[in-house]
Amino acid sequence: MKQILDIPQDILDSARMTVAELKIELAVHLYEQGRLSLGKACELAEMSLWQFRQLLAARRIAPHYDVDDLAGDITTLQALGRL
Repeated sequence: MKQILDIPQDILDSARMTVAELKIELAVHLYEQGRLSLGKACELAEMSLWQFRQLLAARRIAPHYDVDDLAGDITTLQALGRL
């Protein structure tokens, strides 16, 4: 189900932002706070994974990748016979 968020135009004008820019800023912030996964943040920002990672790097926001992620990747690679 799609939700609609109504942002008054004068708020966007005051922030000097477009709706697209606001979505990107929200996606970056929520990702940085650990509230959105990388995939969902890309979806919200309407950017490719590559574009979003470039944006995070430009802002010096480290990717969220921990020991559990590494273990999961190792398990996947072993299952695929690539490790």
